[in-house]
Amino acid sequence: MLMELDWMMWTWPTAGFFIFIATLLACMTVAEVVYPTVERKGFLPLRTTRGDRLFIGLLSSGFIHLAWLGFTDMHVGFATVACLVWIAVLLRWG
Repeated sequence: MLMELDWMMWTWPTAGFFIFIATLLACMTVAEVVYPTVERKGFLPLRTTRGDRLFIGLLSSGFIHLAWLGFTDMHVGFATVACLVWIAVLLRWG
């Protein structure tokens, strides 16, 4: 049986986005329990933890998508790929 997503005008991409965020937060929680984080200084101008870098990455990804939609006519999938690369770089070296 398929889930009915019409109770709040949900679409599958919207539901997928929220499922991805929930899965990401669950993985970060497991990573925090298994490998406790320490503050470190990367290329960002402040000391951050893994969660801080994830939050900064998600927040900046929203702005990257808005700028992409506002300034280009290209498919938004390219912005998503750019954001995934940005978050990976930020989590690793941020």
